[in-house]
Amino acid sequence: MHKYRTHNCNQLQKADAGKQVKLSGWVHRKRDHGGVLFIDLRDHYGITQLVFPENGAISPADADKIRFESVITVTGKVVERVKEAVNPKMNTGEIEVIVENLTIESAVEEEQLPVQVNTDKEFPENTRLKYRFLDLRREKLHNNIILRSKVISEIRSFMTNQGFMEFQTPILTASSPEGARDFLVPSRLNPGKFYALPQAPQQFKQLLMVSGFDRYFQIAPCFRDEDSRADRSPGEFYQLDMEMSFATQEDVFNAVEPLMVHLFSKFSDKKIVGSPFPHITFEDSMLKYGSDKPDLRNPLIISDVTENFRGSGFGIFAKQIDNGAIVRAIPAPNSAKLGRGFFDRKNDMAREMGYAGLGYIIYDESGEAKGPIAKNLGDERTKQIKEICGLKDGDGVFFACGAKDKAPKQAGEFRKIVAEELNLIEQGVFKFCWITDFPYFEWNEDEGKIDFSH
Repeated sequence: MHKYRTHNCNQLQKADAGKQVKLSGWVHRKRDHGGVLFIDLRDHYGITQLVFPENGAISPADADKIRFESVITVTGKVVERVKEAVNPKMNTGEIEVIVENLTIESAVEEEQLPVQVNTDKEFPENTRLKYRFLDLRREKLHNNIILRSKVISEIRSFMTNQGFMEFQTPILTASSPEGARDFLVPSRLNPGKFYALPQAPQQFKQLLMVSGFDRYFQIAPCFRDEDSRADRSPGEFYQLDMEMSFATQEDVFNAVEPLMVHLFSKFSDKKIVGSPFPHITFEDSMLKYGSDKPDLRNPLIISDVTENFRGSGFGIFAKQIDNGAIVRAIPAPNSAKLGRGFFDRKNDMAREMGYAGLGYIIYDESGEAKGPIAKNLGDERTKQIKEICGLKDGDGVFFACGAKDKAPKQAGEFRKIVAEELNLIEQGVFKFCWITDFPYFEWNEDEGKIDFSH
């Protein structure tokens, strides 16, 4: 018999009843049922229930002294559970192991661990990072690491089947501007000089193409000295990096889109809506969604109503427009019934976020336009806005007015906020799209220079 195990903790079934087995793992849970002790033994694969009967080889009292997360090896006999004790939620829920021999491989001495593994309770981030080895034992995080491995494995297989070859590019390299600051590594052999960690393998993959290789990919580590983002870890992250020779934009779409459909179909229960993916220009995306990565599950469409406010009686907007500002409208369907408090709170929220505010018009059930802006704008202009935005009686509309690089961003943020509060975002689906015709450069206000836009 193997020194540590004959089976893993997710393997034993009813057909194994009567077998002598050996298992190793962590003590996950304990339950004392009056003279009989049950221990859930956990390993990477799953959980098996161990039984310590009152007159067994190992007494319940002795087994109960073993603390949570201690590592043990047990030998015992597989038996079927009684019908009432079957747990259909566990792969091993039809059996249990009567323990005949137990070895403590690694005993936990602390009565209370700093991170409790057998619970979903949240712990402070600093504690989780300090005791990362405990944190990663928890089911959700453990499964996330496994999922990441499976996704990367699937990417490799899919890309290879499309004729791509995987190459590893250098990590210690020269600085190459990619839109963020470099991480620098001092050179021991060249005092006073530094290597830069790659922000992306851009130059290396282009070098591969001009060297005659046709299709390259890599699960590439990227290092960027930048602040944390909602969709990216600070400092370093991994990306699917690829390059193709003699390729058009459509060739790239045709290589990547099937991969995305495959991955999200395989690893998610959510439905993919809209295949082939719609193509949206950067300009249209910023206009309609206020973002270059729009959430298409959100049905709200932003409209430009700058001309409807130009020269109008609403002087606050009209004066800004004369100085180059624009106005974007965010519809709020069926919101009139929510009252002015709903609209005023968004105005207050905008100010808290650092914007000048957020104007609005409410079209009541009779179709009358109400609110401070409506009074100064006049019937003709309010009707035009209603038509442009596709509004109906009982709807409302918000307005973001500002510079050409500020108003779209504000409108995009409140498009999301309004949709979430009105429960408009479609659940249980993925809606992908391609954003095309990105600008190469943009003005960096902080540094007062033209910078890469990616």
